[in-house]
Amino acid sequence: MFLTRPLICSSLALGALGIFLPAALAEGHGAHGAHHEGHSEGHHEGHHEGHSEGHHEGHHADHHANHHEDHHVSPADEGSSTAALIGSDGSEIGSLTLKQGPHGLMLRVEVSPQGLSPGWHGLHLHQVGDCSDPGSYTRSGGHVGKRAGGHGLMNPDGMEAGDLPNIWAAADGSAGYETVTNQTSLSALTEGDGSALIIHAGPDDHQAQPIGGAGAWVACGVIS
Repeated sequence: MFLTRPLICSSLALGALGIFLPAALAEGHGAHGAHHEGHSEGHHEGHHEGHSEGHHEGHHADHHANHHEDHHVSPADEGSSTAALIGSDGSEIGSLTLKQGPHGLMLRVEVSPQGLSPGWHGLHLHQVGDCSDPGSYTRSGGHVGKRAGGHGLMNPDGMEAGDLPNIWAAADGSAGYETVTNQTSLSALTEGDGSALIIHAGPDDHQAQPIGGAGAWVACGVIS
């Protein structure tokens, strides 16, 4: 009647009662106790180490993400420039604003009524900030990033850094336009001789060389 919970009592206690377990059973009972203690300690230590490592790694990941977000925008990503747009007769027809952001360069063009003919017009960034020859504007040079066969947003061998989407002018000749490019930057466009924005008489088909069939250069703005 003393054996209803046999493994709770030690072999020594059973011996005191005149009950002796076989040697193999007694040794197995001792090994089971040692195994239980070792398992408990190992589990506790492993849990503690895993918790410590997981906490450290999570803290490190959070710190890295916060550090990346805090330093994503640097002073070099900021800046703006404004310029007057000059028409083919040398008179001011609108304005150009450029603002550098962390993901690209934003360009905004505003054209006054009668500034352009109604419809689509190609526009490109040119290599030299010179609009001193109204009517032709050839002193502004070629496209930024000019290369043979490289013109066109839809060109599989393109595009050039100076390529931009077309601008639409309303029936009264006014226009409002905004786009973003990551092919160049404000710092690149304003260094040295600066650069220019050229608006063409017709639309750019974004494929034909060298300017997409956009025609004459009818407006110019110096970027400096």
